Amino acid sequence: MTMMYPDALLRSVFTKARTFVCVGASAKPERPSHEVSCYLKAKGYRVIPVNPGLEGQVLFDERVLASVTQIHDPVDVIDIFRRSETVPDIVKDTIEHLPTVQVIWMQLGVQNAQARQFAENHGLTVIENRCPKIDYQRLFGNQNVTDIRP
Repeated sequence: MTMMYPDALLRSVFTKARTFVCVGASAKPERPSHEVSCYLKAKGYRVIPVNPGLEGQVLFDERVLASVTQIHDPVDVIDIFRRSETVPDIVKDTIEHLPTVQVIWMQLGVQNAQARQFAENHGLTVIENRCPKIDYQRLFGNQNVTDIRP
């Protein structure tokens, strides 16, 4: 079941964000994480890929990192393409190492109440069981990021 979030919240995420991290990034074009990351990049966002199995490779014009703990640049949104049970550790590492993150976004099929509560207790917005590509298309159609930002 897709979680319900106000369109105003989702619009705010897209208009404020500059950089997404894709945890669980794939080099395979047929994988949802690859497709969504390419879409976000095409829309003008920077997408930092995280996947320990692909560390050092280049995806989306960025070097693949093994963990969010290796990121040293400002990040706005963590987009998680991992099994629900792995999310608490990802959220914990994010909160400890990435102070600029404002949003934890869990992809379709990914939910974790413990991680959600922990992130919300640290002031982060949490979106579960949704896809940013689907929401972006629904909210903005074919507009580019620069068209939607204030």
